[in-house]
Amino acid sequence: MMVWLLTGLGLVILLLAGDALVKGAVNLALRLGVPALIVGLTVVAFGTSAPELLISVQALVAGAPGIALGNVVGSNTANILLVLGVPALLSGLNTSECDTRKSYFVMLAASVLFIGLAFTGIFTWWSGLILLAALTAILGENFIEARAHRDAARAAEAEEVEGADPDMPWWKVTMFLVLGLVGLPLGANILVENATIIARTYGVSETVIGLTLIALGTSLPELATTVMAGLRKQADVALGNVIGSNMFNLLAIIGITALVGDVPVDPEFLRFDLWVMLAASLALLPFVVFRLDLTRIWGIGLTAAYLAYVVSLLN
Repeated sequence: MMVWLLTGLGLVILLLAGDALVKGAVNLALRLGVPALIVGLTVVAFGTSAPELLISVQALVAGAPGIALGNVVGSNTANILLVLGVPALLSGLNTSECDTRKSYFVMLAASVLFIGLAFTGIFTWWSGLILLAALTAILGENFIEARAHRDAARAAEAEEVEGADPDMPWWKVTMFLVLGLVGLPLGANILVENATIIARTYGVSETVIGLTLIALGTSLPELATTVMAGLRKQADVALGNVIGSNMFNLLAIIGITALVGDVPVDPEFLRFDLWVMLAASLALLPFVVFRLDLTRIWGIGLTAAYLAYVVSLLN
């Protein structure tokens, strides 16, 4: 029981520390004169992925690479099937009003690149450089497009940035930064250590723990965001959140982790889990390309598919 409680504690610390780091970094950057446009594309994006990154790096250092890779693959599958399925089940998502085709196809391309590198059997430093180069190209193009939009409409600087508070005092900015920088490695260490103990105690592989318990836990912020977006009828926020998160998971997290050390690929990933992740991504195609609404019926289907996937892993 204590191991489960410590695992939950590690997850809570990780999520709270990630949120604190985003708030502190965003407000520090804005006070130093960094444009809101750049903050939104870089600081917020990397900050919200910090928990997953720290888990993967910590797992690799702790000799549990299955957790590192399972965290990313499992999170991407959960992001589509569960994180979009639950809000669709609760209120439906008017995805017919969204135009996310370009970012969606970029996500699919990132998925294919990731799977191709996985079939080499191991993510090495050069694999990491390829993934990070792809991420840099995507961010660069997004920045150019966003700046062009700002120059045309003069609206980008007025857009709200997650975690921004113009009235936040310096001591509070510093406090958030310290909490984030201390809490992230602490939470990751507690979570990985105890999740590994659970895997060994119950005879479950570290890979499965990464694909289920840890992946689901690190997807909770995205789930909360999409549920609120669904209730507010902001389908573009829900869909954009999932697509952006999946791209960062594939390109940034494993890209950086592979620079820390080699990440071997369990053959089971190549036989099953990577294809489930790709199939889940392709399941969005009718809603993105043909502009269908994600109704409650579709929500039931996506959520049921995720539950079936988890059951298949645990059996």
